[in-house]
Amino acid sequence: MPIHEILLAFLYAYVACLAFTLIYNMRGKFIFLAPLGGSICWIAYNLLNFTGNDILQNFVATMAVALYSEILARIYKAPVTMFLIVGILPLVPGAGIYYTMEYCVSGNQIAFGQSLVHTLAVAGALALGIVLISSLFRFCMLFWYHRKKKKQCKKA
Repeated sequence: MPIHEILLAFLYAYVACLAFTLIYNMRGKFIFLAPLGGSICWIAYNLLNFTGNDILQNFVATMAVALYSEILARIYKAPVTMFLIVGILPLVPGAGIYYTMEYCVSGNQIAFGQSLVHTLAVAGALALGIVLISSLFRFCMLFWYHRKKKKQCKKA
């Protein structure tokens, strides 16, 4: 992927996510920080195009935006969901949901089943990426907190 296409994808994802920060009434610096997560996630998704597996692309991109959200939430003492919801917007399988329902209404059962399984797999990849990073981050924070507490006890 040429660099100008990567930069355009970054910009498009940023602007789309920026619009959602306004819809969600975010204030101050969060209006400009939250859309960066969406841009990071979209770039991660596009950089993995060579795999040919969009479920893996969604999983890795979701892990990237979840890590970004966890770090910013700790730095700015804000809820993780503030950054995460805006950040995963480029990955939400809206077209998959639409086509699944279209196949269902038109009576095309084979296409409906295939589209349903794929859409659920993408949604599962999003959920799994969020849960994995969130759990690892909480584990690391607990480990760091207990280690810091143990050092303070030894000094006393």
